[in-house]
Amino acid sequence: MKSMASPAAAIKAEGLTKAFGSRLTLRGIDLQINPGESAVIFGPNGAGKTTLLKVLATIMNPSSGKVFIDGLDAKARAEEARRRIGIVTHHTFLYGNLTAYENLDFYGRLYDVPARQERIKELVEMVGMTARLHHRVATFSRGMQQRISIARSLLHRPSIMLLDEAETGLDRQATAMLWAAMRMEGGEKRTILLTTHNLERGLEVSDRVIILDKGKIVSDGPKQGLDLPALENIYQSSTGTES
Repeated sequence: MKSMASPAAAIKAEGLTKAFGSRLTLRGIDLQINPGESAVIFGPNGAGKTTLLKVLATIMNPSSGKVFIDGLDAKARAEEARRRIGIVTHHTFLYGNLTAYENLDFYGRLYDVPARQERIKELVEMVGMTARLHHRVATFSRGMQQRISIARSLLHRPSIMLLDEAETGLDRQATAMLWAAMRMEGGEKRTILLTTHNLERGLEVSDRVIILDKGKIVSDGPKQGLDLPALENIYQSSTGTES
């Protein structure tokens, strides 16, 4: 009897480094996130969290090492890899001179989203922005822009979400909406990798805790059995700083 092959990791990084001039921001990152897993990355400012997510999202090339998305080499098959990924950051990737609809239609065309108008309507209703659909994004508050950014990230039904301080500018209601939208699509559990400075919040929404410091993973383990005081102790001992 043949054994069934295990599914490819949703995200896999091997020996990732990233240098900006003589400054090494990522120092040999090895990381594997399995399908349907939710993992949080903590770390002090300058630890390399945003750089790591940009490299995993194929927004930025590593200086060395490899990234695989659902088993696809993210450099050799970048376009296919990007179709598996949705990304929400403090930068919205929206065009201020366009309306919310025009922004979403642009990204929908980019990803060849089927039934594009219906998908846009569905997502705009979900993020509570139907009344502002045909208003220019430049007229929106920070929180409104982030809501449209969430809709943008979900247009192509990605199975993997990369969230870099994604709650920035969101009120409590919008934050709850964000997490409801992130977790499922058509009954399938998404893979989520997020960064946040908020230890309590990160612990709440994830099932695996990773700590990055000076471009290296210094702690990685399951959330199970971990409470906030224990996490604070691990964070301080791993990074030498308080959260």
